[in-house]
Amino acid sequence: MNRIKLDLDRCLAPIERNIFGGFTEHLGRCIYGGIYSPGSHLADSDGLRTDVLAALDKLRIPIIRYPGGNFASGYRWQDGVGPSEERPVREDLAWHTLDSNHFGTNEFIKFCRKLNAEPYLVVNCGDGDMREARDWVEYCNGTQETALVKLRHKHGFSAPHAVKYWGLGNEVDGPWQIGYKTPEEYARTYHEFAKVMRWVDPSIKLIASVTSGWIDRVVERTQLLVEQAANFIDYASIHWYVGNYDGNFANYMACSEIIEERIGAFEGLIRALTFQQKLTHRIHIAVDEWNVWYRARGDDARANGLEETYNLEDALVVAIQLNAFIRHARSVKMANLAQLVNAIAPIMTDNNGLLLQTIFYPFEIYSRTCGDTALDVYWEGNTFSSGEHSALRSLDVSATLNQQQKYVSVYVVNRSQTEAMETTISLDGGQFNGKVQAYVVNGTDIKAENTFAQPDQVRTVEQPLRADGHTFTHTFEPHSVTALVCAL
Repeated sequence: MNRIKLDLDRCLAPIERNIFGGFTEHLGRCIYGGIYSPGSHLADSDGLRTDVLAALDKLRIPIIRYPGGNFASGYRWQDGVGPSEERPVREDLAWHTLDSNHFGTNEFIKFCRKLNAEPYLVVNCGDGDMREARDWVEYCNGTQETALVKLRHKHGFSAPHAVKYWGLGNEVDGPWQIGYKTPEEYARTYHEFAKVMRWVDPSIKLIASVTSGWIDRVVERTQLLVEQAANFIDYASIHWYVGNYDGNFANYMACSEIIEERIGAFEGLIRALTFQQKLTHRIHIAVDEWNVWYRARGDDARANGLEETYNLEDALVVAIQLNAFIRHARSVKMANLAQLVNAIAPIMTDNNGLLLQTIFYPFEIYSRTCGDTALDVYWEGNTFSSGEHSALRSLDVSATLNQQQKYVSVYVVNRSQTEAMETTISLDGGQFNGKVQAYVVNGTDIKAENTFAQPDQVRTVEQPLRADGHTFTHTFEPHSVTALVCAL
């Protein structure tokens, strides 16, 4: 018998809604043909796809990162403002395509506002300079009658955009990046960029790009940043992507371990440096690129626009990553699913409509039902082994408490391909109050995919249950993601 034990007195930390953030980049059909399709019968007066907006609204995304990604390291924001017919066409060296610049800052702001999401802009720290970065802050947030503010007015926006979140570069530790920087170069660059950006708007939150490859002097890179620019760092950004590279289901389900190791190690590093520097503010972790991505790679990645087709096992792994963010709520205060439409995305479009991929459903459930506080869950039971790990718990679990609305959400990924898991769920510090709503993401087998021809091979099934007192029993289906939302 498996057992999950909840204790309302054992709270880990408040949960930031920003862990359910998203990411959009000028890559493949993410922007053009995805989010933005002027002339389409599905587009609104701003050229934004209404069906995409409706689907994204279901995900309740609180923050969206833009314009990249690798694209940001060669992007000139000035190219993307003003009358669209006057904007220059540029070659994008990140993805070797032409960009019309018809979608830029103001179009992105409109997109975010329609979703009630905060915009998160990434400045060019590749081949860009600090003047360009500080000018973008002034254009977006300035209130005085400067030339840049008047330019924004001329473009039809009298009120400031009030962009709160600003990233300083993308994956600067990667040699694939335009303007790759050594740890020494980036620490110095970050300090000077951040300084002038904060002089323009002292209220902005700044995100440092720390590691994406996990190979380039991660400890030293973080140390130099904190030593030289700690007062300008609100978030330290890390990236990862995972996938079933060897076609082994057990190994894939065990990717939870590398995720735990990365977050845990980085938490410890930040805490040690914070202690060493005697900082009076906390530096949070932003996992501002994460997802499953392994098929649309290699020589054909650019050609196919990174349009990955996801199956059920990928949906399980997306839920495993969300569980990790909840369990590490004390440090992880932002996470951005990469990306939102077409390119490695939960939503795929064609000229006539859209498809919700398998990974859409766990993200939707977690975002809709997550409470405001992470609980320190204890669980035990059946185990499995993979190539590198043994005795891993078959159930991957997290839980949250909504203190105001009085409910607990228990999130469980059953990582067994064949076995249903009967589980006792107990509660200390309170009692279950009757109503339990179960949300289950599953399909016929782990390779089940949603396609335009068969869009419902993997979906969410809702089921009302009951639980009274301190304990109830539930059986988790094989290869499933389940959320149990329990009234208190």
